[in-house]
Amino acid sequence: MARRSEHSQEQIREMVLKAAETIVIEDGFNALTVRKIALEIGYTVGSIYMVFANMNDLATHVKARTLDELAEHLQQGGAEGGAERRLMALANTYLQFASSHFNRWRMIFDAQSDAPLPDWYQAKVEQMFAIVEALFGQLAPEIAAEQNRLASRALWSGVHGICILSLTGEHQPGEVEAAGKAVELLVWTFIQGWKIAPNPANAIPPE
Repeated sequence: MARRSEHSQEQIREMVLKAAETIVIEDGFNALTVRKIALEIGYTVGSIYMVFANMNDLATHVKARTLDELAEHLQQGGAEGGAERRLMALANTYLQFASSHFNRWRMIFDAQSDAPLPDWYQAKVEQMFAIVEALFGQLAPEIAAEQNRLASRALWSGVHGICILSLTGEHQPGEVEAAGKAVELLVWTFIQGWKIAPNPANAIPPE
């Protein structure tokens, strides 16, 4: 075991996070335990609990790092073109990130607890939606911000659903490519409908 004096608490914290990420990447979230992390970094379990309050606290920070990386990918992927093109690029970027970093991406949704999410973590989640909401504001600037917010979350829920259905379970050849086509169809159809009837009440035909 390493001696506590060899690293500062901040260094130990970073070592723990990197080891936890490696375990999740290689074996999935269910394989993540404090004892396994301690073995990886050469410190005691007690040392880990000096820098993280509990396992849920540790998992939240691991997920936060994934959210930060995902946000960076989304900002880069949807940086060029008009709002429609950028929305399509964002959706494809999300699918590619989920496919390439499957275990870390899945941990964001699998590692849940009854404890309320800290404000700083919730802010990272909101950052994901803010990127999409801003583009909906460009699509229909005359529409109220709340309507654009609802539309962006509805669309992203659909994109996420395609990712979940396509990437979980038995992987088949060409599955990601097929999911990409489904994502593009969903985004294109949603945008065309939103431009015609951005108010959901107007989109429902009378009885």
